[in-house]
Amino acid sequence: MCFYLCETIPHFGKGSKRETVKIEEHIKYWLDSANNDLDAANSLFSSEKYDWCLFVGHLVLEKTLKAFYVLNNENSIPPKTHNLLKLADSANIELSKEQIIFLDEFRNVDELTSSSRRTDLGRICSISDHKS
Repeated sequence: MCFYLCETIPHFGKGSKRETVKIEEHIKYWLDSANNDLDAANSLFSSEKYDWCLFVGHLVLEKTLKAFYVLNNENSIPPKTHNLLKLADSANIELSKEQIIFLDEFRNVDELTSSSRRTDLGRICSISDHKS
């Protein structure tokens, strides 16, 4: 089974060019990316950068769920969402109560780290404003 994958995944196409991609390649794209992010998360954890580790950990879960979405939805392009519960639901994955709680808590962690990154950006901008 194949589908058309456009520039939303730069690895497979450039500009408006579309390529036919087999489901195995599409799943491999998401899982390879998740595995790369997992390596980064491990490095961040080892260097005690826990806020960024959580952020990248969220990406690992998101990309893994998107691979399941592709598998369970006839090679469709996954929805553009960062909500892990919505992704799991749209991927037709049955979750235990514990898994639902975990993914819901992870959503809260993502909101916290997003807020932290915005605060850091605000601090950097205000510092550079005062240097001129």
